[in-house]
Amino acid sequence: MRRFLINQAKGLVDHSRRHHHKSPSFLSLVPPQSRPLASPAPASLVSLSRFFSSTSEMSASDSTSSLPVTLDSINPKVLKCEYAVRGEIVNIAQKLQEDLKANKDAYPFDEIIYCNIGNPQSLGQLPIRFFREVLALCDHASLLDESETHGLFSIDSIDRAWKILDQIPGRATGAYSHSQGIKGLRDVIAAGIEARDGFPADPNDIFLTDGASPAVHMMMQLLLSSEKDGILCPIPQYPLYSASIALHGGSLVPYYLDEATGWGLEISDLKKQLEEARSKGIAVRALVVINPGNPTGQVLAEENQRDIVNFCKQEGLVLLADEVYQENVYVPDKKFHSFKKVARSLGYGEKDISLVSFQSVSKGYYGECGKRGGYMEVTGFTSDVREQIYKMASVNLCSNISGQILASLVMSPPKPGDDSYDSYMAERDGILSSMAKRAKTLEDALNSLEGVTCNRAEGAMYLFPRISLPQKAIEAAEAEKTAPDAFYCKRLLNATGVVVVPGSGFGQVPGTWHFRCTILPQEDKIPAIVNRLTEFHKSFMDEFRN
Repeated sequence: MRRFLINQAKGLVDHSRRHHHKSPSFLSLVPPQSRPLASPAPASLVSLSRFFSSTSEMSASDSTSSLPVTLDSINPKVLKCEYAVRGEIVNIAQKLQEDLKANKDAYPFDEIIYCNIGNPQSLGQLPIRFFREVLALCDHASLLDESETHGLFSIDSIDRAWKILDQIPGRATGAYSHSQGIKGLRDVIAAGIEARDGFPADPNDIFLTDGASPAVHMMMQLLLSSEKDGILCPIPQYPLYSASIALHGGSLVPYYLDEATGWGLEISDLKKQLEEARSKGIAVRALVVINPGNPTGQVLAEENQRDIVNFCKQEGLVLLADEVYQENVYVPDKKFHSFKKVARSLGYGEKDISLVSFQSVSKGYYGECGKRGGYMEVTGFTSDVREQIYKMASVNLCSNISGQILASLVMSPPKPGDDSYDSYMAERDGILSSMAKRAKTLEDALNSLEGVTCNRAEGAMYLFPRISLPQKAIEAAEAEKTAPDAFYCKRLLNATGVVVVPGSGFGQVPGTWHFRCTILPQEDKIPAIVNRLTEFHKSFMDEFRN
């Protein structure tokens, strides 16, 4: 990060010396047509020059220090790990956001709009009231004894809080729980899974985690022992998977989703990639499937899911099912079906297939990212392997209690007849219907742009349009030693303040270029995003037209 900022500052200072009448900070990244005039010596340039000088001194000091930790001495797996959704472009955006506070007139936009990550509440989505009432009462249990509480909280939130507290030893949400999570909450989650799928669920199969990400890491740690162990992973993929595979020393075995068929998953490609990996001596241990898709937004057809389950059964692969967007389906002709439901409907039981399903409170209509709640349901593993999974969970003591409570609420929300039911359904349906509108509006806008195609937004929280970039733009990107789609995204950010993630951060068919954009800004901001994107894209294409 320091090296990146130094290079940006160097470029800015050199550029300013040559063209002292141009605009301030991060000028070298701003398209010429978007650069406003500024005074000869703006404060932001002075501050960045000072930053450069102080950072250079620090850098020189670092190079001669005898500190025991250097890039050469740290774990090389960390250096190999990359996570694009919080990568270079987001770092630039954060610097721009800080500079905007001091130099509001220096940019052609008045705010940074973060469309880079599925973080709903940061973009204005309100939490579900019932969930927050229960959390508040559990965390401050003395409120339950106050008469005023009944005038402020719904009857069913008070009742649910009592039930949850009765399941927590000492009624203390600040205490450690069982390593797998509070047993009573796992009972509730298992009942919710059973109601969803129509097949039994065992609370002992549930491991409550701080969001889905730690659960993914736990499974990678279990399955990967060297680069000779591989995981079949979709391309494009959510970079958690490539990052966790790299951190745990395994090999990512890619299979490509077919953009031409709406990001379809072809069994023939799975077989081809599996055989190729095995021919190289890689023991492929598992298959990752993200449904609904991230970053691609497709929802798998149930028939396709059956083929995937049969493939894993035949090839002896663990099926790692990322199902965190199961509530986010926006088209009437598609429905979410869990892979466990599909496997059980095919007649496969515990002894037939190993399956791990991931769920999170960060997505859906609830968007409680900061509460860090989630779980994995682990089925089809022998008792001795299960003991090892439990041991890994025990090393972390337990997941946070607020996240555990939320996970139980997500899988057991208010029911018809409950005091909160009507308001809960209004909030839930309002959020999901608004997401569907935003997805369609952005999809249509992207498809109207020259050289841009975007598949239908069926689910999840993202669009992943393909951009046909002019050769001159590709050459300009190469001159800056950056990927062409990253070049486009940087220019977009500096011209509009809109933050998106280049497709190269997710993987894509070589020679194609994409970016991922969330649908999460609130409805009143969508027209501005569309206008900014449309004007920028036209200007960009005109500038680099062949």
